[in-house]
Formats: sequence, structure tokens, C-alpha cells
Amino acid sequence: MTAIPQSRNRRAALVSAMCALLVTGTALTGCGEEDPNEGTNGVGRLPADKIQAKTRKVAEAAEAVRLHGTVVTSGRTYKLDMRLKSDGGTGSVTAKGMTFQLMRTGEELFLKADAGFWSHADGEGDNGDAAAAEKLSGKYVKVPQGDPSYKKFSGFTDKDLLLEGLLTLHGKLATDGHHEQAGVRTIRITGDKGAGGTLDVSLEGTPYPLRLVRAGSAGTLSFSDWGQDFALKEPAQDEILDYGRQLPSS
Repeated sequence: MTAIPQSRNRRAALVSAMCALLVTGTALTGCGEEDPNEGTNGVGRLPADKIQAKTRKVAEAAEAVRLHGTVVTSGRTYKLDMRLKSDGGTGSVTAKGMTFQLMRTGEELFLKADAGFWSHADGEGDNGDAAAAEKLSGKYVKVPQGDPSYKKFSGFTDKDLLLEGLLTLHGKLATDGHHEQAGVRTIRITGDKGAGGTLDVSLEGTPYPLRLVRAGSAGTLSFSDWGQDFALKEPAQDEILDYGRQLPSS
């Protein structure tokens, strides 16, 4: 009567051995391992290039997004906290320890900062005297499109431009396991094993990008509030100073 349990033991050992041989990073049903993609949106089962293409598509189609973190460009580090949509954006930018507010509605760009920003003589603002800086302090200064500052700062308010540049990893793409961002399960993709950047993509709901580490130590950004609209309207007239006509010449 001992042959039956021995036979069962041999079968159990055989199943365990088969599972050990067959599992190659993806859990197999019936081998006692949980599938990390079970109950997700399924993008974790796609190759890295397909994940990148899909997340870019849904990001571009989203009505709005909030991004915050750091961007390094032209040797300067900017700390961003921006809310963006197709017709403009609003939020704060910090550079060299100074924080200013940006708002763009359509083609109209406004910059709001304190007197210290405007009196700082490093090319960030006007180099006028203290009286001029005080006049500009706390006002939304309308920046003309021909001013170099317009091109420099309007890019921080342009959803399509920012996402097009940010959501592309460089080099050979690969997946780098399952992770979590702010309590949301993600699949991580990398370019050149991380040297070309890394991107965490949500495995829950729509596969939006949630966190980006840019190539070459060029900053780290988090994305949230995808599709959540927000009010965006031009400041009241008594809050605006026209950069081209009202800025004191002294």
C-alpha cells in the first residue's frame, strides 16, 4: 500500500523540477508564482518599444497633466511644478534659488516674480534699478514674443513640446522589472540599461508615464493628474504690466 504515496511524491517532485526549469522571469500559472501582470492593464507584457509608443500616445491625447521635478538644460538646473494643457499652462519655476510664476494662455506669456528676481543682474530679468524692480514685483509681466525670454520660458508651459522631448528614451530599449510609484504599480523601461534614461509606466488604468529619469543626469520628473482639467485664464488687467511698454527705461 506504500506505492501510491511514493508515486504521488515522485509526481510532485517532477512538477517542482519542471517549474524550476521553465520559470524565466515571468510567473507561470500552476507553479506557485504570482503573475506580476495579473489584474493590470497588460502593458507589462509588451516589449519595451511598444510600451514607449503606447505611453507616448496616451500622454499626448490626455487633456491635462501636472509635472514636477528637475530639468537640466544648457548647464542650468530648473525646478518645475507645472500644470499643462493644450492651450497653455501655469505653475512655478525655480532657478539659482529664485522662484517665479509662469502663465501662458494661448500665445500670451506672463511672468510673475518678486523684486529680487527683477533686480538680479544675471540675464534672468531686467537689470533696472530698485525702483523698477519694486514696480514689477508681484505683477504679471507680459513678455513679448520677440523677447529672448519668451522662447526660453514658454517651453515650460507647452505640454506637447515638453512631452515630445521628455518621453523618448535613448539607445536600446528594454524592460527593467515591476516597480511602484506613489502607490501605483508600474513597469519600468530603460534606454541603454539606464544610461539613456528610465521611464516608469502605470500598470493600473491608462498606461500613463509616472516618473522619468532623464539621460545624462539631466533631471528627474514625476507626472500626475493626467486628464484632470484646471482653470486657465489671463490675469486681471490691474495685475498685468506690459514688458515692452511699461517697463521703466532707467
